Amino acid sequence: MARTSKKAKTAKVAAAEVTADVDVRNVGGAVTEIVSTQLAADAAVVEVSGATVFIPLNKLKRHPKNARKTPHSEASIEAKAASIAVKGMLQNLVVEPELDAEGQPTSFYLVSVGEGRRLAQLLRAKRKEIKKTEPIRCVIDTVNDAAEISLDENVTRENLHPADEFERFRELAEHRGWGAEEIGARFGRSPQFVRQRLRLGAVSPKLMQVYRDGGLTLDQLMAFAITDDHARQEQVYENLSYNREPSVIRRDLMRTHIPATDRRAIFVGAEAYAEAGGNIVRDLFTEDRGGFYEDAALLDRLVIEKLEGIAAQVQEAEGWKWVQVHIDYPHAHGLRRTYPHAVELSEEDEAARAAAQEEYDRLSSEYEDADELPDDVDQRFGKLEAEIERIDAKRHAYDLDEIARGGVFVVLSPDGEARIERGFIRPEDEKPEAEEDGDGEAVIDGVRVNDDGEVIEDGEGADGASAPDTEDEDAEDDSKPLSDLLIRDLTAHRTLGLRLALGEQPDMALIAVTHALAAQTFYRGADATCLEIRPNSAHLASHADGIEDTAAAKTLADRHAGWAADMPRDVADLWGFIAGLDHASVMALFAHCASQTVNAVKLPWERKPRAHETADKLATALTLDMTVHWTPTVRTYLGRVTKAHILAAVREAVSDEAADRIASMKKQQMAEAAERLLAGTGWLSPLMRTTPVAEAACGSVEDIGATEGTEGFPEAAE
Repeated sequence: MARTSKKAKTAKVAAAEVTADVDVRNVGGAVTEIVSTQLAADAAVVEVSGATVFIPLNKLKRHPKNARKTPHSEASIEAKAASIAVKGMLQNLVVEPELDAEGQPTSFYLVSVGEGRRLAQLLRAKRKEIKKTEPIRCVIDTVNDAAEISLDENVTRENLHPADEFERFRELAEHRGWGAEEIGARFGRSPQFVRQRLRLGAVSPKLMQVYRDGGLTLDQLMAFAITDDHARQEQVYENLSYNREPSVIRRDLMRTHIPATDRRAIFVGAEAYAEAGGNIVRDLFTEDRGGFYEDAALLDRLVIEKLEGIAAQVQEAEGWKWVQVHIDYPHAHGLRRTYPHAVELSEEDEAARAAAQEEYDRLSSEYEDADELPDDVDQRFGKLEAEIERIDAKRHAYDLDEIARGGVFVVLSPDGEARIERGFIRPEDEKPEAEEDGDGEAVIDGVRVNDDGEVIEDGEGADGASAPDTEDEDAEDDSKPLSDLLIRDLTAHRTLGLRLALGEQPDMALIAVTHALAAQTFYRGADATCLEIRPNSAHLASHADGIEDTAAAKTLADRHAGWAADMPRDVADLWGFIAGLDHASVMALFAHCASQTVNAVKLPWERKPRAHETADKLATALTLDMTVHWTPTVRTYLGRVTKAHILAAVREAVSDEAADRIASMKKQQMAEAAERLLAGTGWLSPLMRTTPVAEAACGSVEDIGATEGTEGFPEAAE
């Protein structure tokens, strides 16, 4: 290092002492004057190591020996700039003079320690917060190796423990009254970052100490921070088993809470829930999709109240005898259900529909080749479609008597909307069925009635006239009924004749079987058919929870309701209705009724291997694709099988590598990861797969059906 005169050295030290006394944040005219004077006097000398000087910002450079080769992050520079703007430079920069090739000072200084702070000040200068010549307090170091002290600053420094950081942020909020925005501005952090630290700082002190001692990871602590209830946090912690995954902790903490994605929360809405005094817990560390509703009882009450309001409107508008509201559909209600019947439109409605359809067709023809419809025309199309749908809805209506005796269930649908189910008749509201006496007159509860329902007094005929007395024994003999034995004999022969004839007329057999199935599917009268065919329909909701709320169940229910609406009101008219259908419609009705009897449920106590084999063959014949109706999720499959089954599914549907990536996860975490991996792959559990059968190899669909009846009876197949 170049020698300096004693006089110059003395002047340099004096200048350093003056500048050291200047306030760090006061970099105004006095400091600038000192710096200018100092630099002018020292142009030809090298400063003394250890001296504190103020150097213009634009005279500072990055030291090539700086240990940090990876650049500072933008967030880090932003944070330093924000801190300096509020609190000034809390630490000096350590610099050494830059020398040229001949060893002479260049008037620039290389920053050995504090490069991040230099960059922060440059950022402030770029934003016009300070000048490019802003004096920066620095310490000259020409003794130590720049590379070593740069490394030393980063290696020997120990960061604040995260727990201390969380608690200090909380203290700033509590003692200074600062919000997340103000704290964030003072430390160059986003408000969300600060909110997270404040939430972590609010965790139970007991759990915070466990975290300090290494008993909890940061991810686990963040899971506990989902609630600020210290007692609840400590209770969950004490009850934790070997599985301490963050997802398990959150699940246990929120066990009594309702996620915002729940249908009840969707139906009520966050605003109405909050207005009623409910609190929504938010997770600041994971995607909570709207948070968790804290008061489940309040939420249920709000759901019921809203459903009751809708039910009251339906009852007032439609006139039903009773309405009931339920959050879940009462599948085991045991009530008979009626459906709307086809009715004729009034002349006014017919004319209005015809006019709307005519205009709709005219506009469709006029704008057939248009790439885009004008706004007014598009709006007109919408109004016409709504008018046509409104009038068409009048083509089916409930009988007024059924409305007067029947009721409605208003329940919550899986998508969070009100579901209105109409037409249920209680047993006490059923009409008593009329029987016929020996004279062909109706008898209800032992009382004879005429066609108008009027009671017929003893001694009166159906027309109300007194029956003439007679003592003519011959006439009495003529009216004497046939004996029961003879009736059985004659009808047995007739039954034999019907069997023979029906077996020779397949088309009529189709109508007869369809009539037998439909009579028992859509009416209460199993006695309305002479075919001893009894369709049974297993109640699937008792085997799979929530199955009747799926899209497939909704489609089946809509199909059933469509047929029910077309059925004649009286089962006595059913034969004529079916006989009057075209062949395709008869086949469709037959298929629907037959479909209601399918039961391929496997029960542990049943042994029906042939039936299940037939179900497999039926699925193949129908080319059943269960990927349309079912997907593997944590709830439907992955959370209910072993880890080996989960890995096997991922390995089969995705890849071995994907399975290996999740193999070390805990069960719940693995199931959730597998659900994401399997989404869209079309993977099915083997129990739900349909085996494709080539028609050339195994016969046509007709052949498959033909061999079904002989399976298990070799002698019949020979």
